[in-house]
Amino acid sequence: MRHRAGTAAFGAAVLLAAGCTGGGEVGSPADPESGGGSAAPSTSAERLVPPGDPSDIATGLEVPWSTAFLPDGGALVSERDSARIVRVGADGGVDEVGRVEGVEPQGEGGLLGLAVSPGFRQDSYIYAYFTGAEDNRIVRMTYDPDDGLGAPKVILDGIPSAGHHNGGRIAFGPDGMLYAATGDAGDDGTAQDTGSLGGKILRMTPAGEPAADNPFDNLVYSYGHRNVQGLAWDEKDRLFGIEFGQNTFDEVNLIEAGGNYGWPEVEGVGEDAEYVDPVVTWDTGEASPSGAAIAGGSLWVAALRGERLWRVPLTGDADDPVAAPEALFVGEYGRLRSVDAAPGGAEIWVTTSNRDGRGSPSDGDDRILRVPLDK
Repeated sequence: MRHRAGTAAFGAAVLLAAGCTGGGEVGSPADPESGGGSAAPSTSAERLVPPGDPSDIATGLEVPWSTAFLPDGGALVSERDSARIVRVGADGGVDEVGRVEGVEPQGEGGLLGLAVSPGFRQDSYIYAYFTGAEDNRIVRMTYDPDDGLGAPKVILDGIPSAGHHNGGRIAFGPDGMLYAATGDAGDDGTAQDTGSLGGKILRMTPAGEPAADNPFDNLVYSYGHRNVQGLAWDEKDRLFGIEFGQNTFDEVNLIEAGGNYGWPEVEGVGEDAEYVDPVVTWDTGEASPSGAAIAGGSLWVAALRGERLWRVPLTGDADDPVAAPEALFVGEYGRLRSVDAAPGGAEIWVTTSNRDGRGSPSDGDDRILRVPLDK
């Protein structure tokens, strides 16, 4: 299936004109997580009732990058530059559980994505994606509340790394496979090469082996990506990938096995049957999107340069799967890095990224915000 945004630009343009613009750093090609751009296509829909007011769960963190919930309702949170993993309880208590060996932060790289094994109660495994001395890699560790982190075991290495475009989001899908979002590491030619791990969404077993039914008989699930940093599945088990554009459009893509998403030949809607078009695009000044989650019938996307939380209602329609995005909390909390649905689906947790060298930290940054969905 090839998805077309078509004439749907009108709906999002109305939202933007209605006051969805906000503060953000000045974009340029030298600033890989921002940029200057234009219109944001999407379908039109009735405006939704806003969620409840955010409140702090935890403060004083250092560039929290990923949140992964544990079966007990607490969460593990990675800090990009310190290589720490902390446990944040549902009551807001913060405890360091360890530092991941081998992490070498550089630019946008460092300790990035976390994922908790679907069988955690039996195997105690957690997974981390990080930038090392020569590459990005994925490791598996045990985690015990009393003993902290076990030694990391590499399950995948050789993912291209650089000071920017490292991707880094990992998540287990409904099929039990581990998915990893990678960037092109500044070498856009890798994105179209299905033999390269750069500029891809990868799909593997929990041991790091290619899933048996992957489309290219290797780890690659989809390709033609610039820098994917968000992965989320809806109730129909459809995967949405959130992607940084260069100078014009950021994207929400509905991911198909074997799909080519166009980079570097296309940014945004390409109107070319060879490529899968995004279902939503934003001007890069309105987004620079990172984490993503699905809860309460919507896709939630955290925006860095855009300094807002985007809500993208899901329609359930095969041809038009999303409705018009709505911008929330514009400029109120600075740069937003990740968003995750808490167990039970009644709230989402959102992290700020104001201490990442591009933000303007305020007292208490960086923080994790709790946003209730059932006012």
